[in-house]
Amino acid sequence: MSRVLHTAQALVDLILEIDELPPRGGNANVRREQKYAGGAVTTLIAAARTGAVAVHGGAHGTGPYGDLIREALARDGVALSDAPRPDADTGYCTVLLEPSAERTFLTVYGAERQITATSLATLEPQVGDLVCISGYSLFEPTREPLLEFLETLPADVDVVLDPGAPFADFPREVRQRVLACTTVWTSNADEARALTDLDALEDTPEALRRRLRPGAVVVVRDGERGCLVFHHGRGTQIPAFPQTPVDTNGAGDTHTGVLLAERALGADWESAATRANAAAAIAVTRRGTESAPTRDEVDAFLA
Repeated sequence: MSRVLHTAQALVDLILEIDELPPRGGNANVRREQKYAGGAVTTLIAAARTGAVAVHGGAHGTGPYGDLIREALARDGVALSDAPRPDADTGYCTVLLEPSAERTFLTVYGAERQITATSLATLEPQVGDLVCISGYSLFEPTREPLLEFLETLPADVDVVLDPGAPFADFPREVRQRVLACTTVWTSNADEARALTDLDALEDTPEALRRRLRPGAVVVVRDGERGCLVFHHGRGTQIPAFPQTPVDTNGAGDTHTGVLLAERALGADWESAATRANAAAAIAVTRRGTESAPTRDEVDAFLA
């Protein structure tokens, strides 16, 4: 069976719920504080709860935040291919969460940035595996190790790019090197528009597809309107399951994890995207980044 492998950062999300962002130099009171394992962890947990074999190949630390990451992955049977870094703890992201479910992020780097091409190679990708990469790994110091690793992968391994907000602003050469390796693009609508400079969302998948490896697939999420799946020269709109959100943090990563897990288990792209839409709909009704539903929960929701 194909596996879902992730190269990106596993971080602790420190979620602070506030009534609204304060003005610059102002003050806000926190109504609630929670800590969750986030980043690549959300995608991997979603994949594992769907029934796929999931492995994290990124770096992790030896302090309390590193322990939290390992405990979260272990609860859902996600394996680690690399050993902890002995001299640093895992970093964290402070998430300012407003009642509208809008989020603001502040990230502190840690051991998760201590990767090399050799450490990522401990994932040992095999034929049919899906290797996930994040645009946030293209900041220094993780950029060159990731690119070196990608450019040595066998052609029969799928490279899945979640570009994130920064991708369109990276140097053109960096973007081209990543896109030349990419067989699956999965992003939100804003990220797709940012790279293509197109206003009409329905035009972005084909434009993106032309920049990727031959035979690539493009998935563009569009919130309550579902997602677009483009492959074999045609696009399909997959409807969403709108819910009243409690916390949208991690919904996109949950979508990606379920989408890829379904593919690893043999589903076609349209069926995989339908189940990913359902999983994301469930996730936004729950707090925290470990909110991905199980396979049985998605079955019950769709029924």
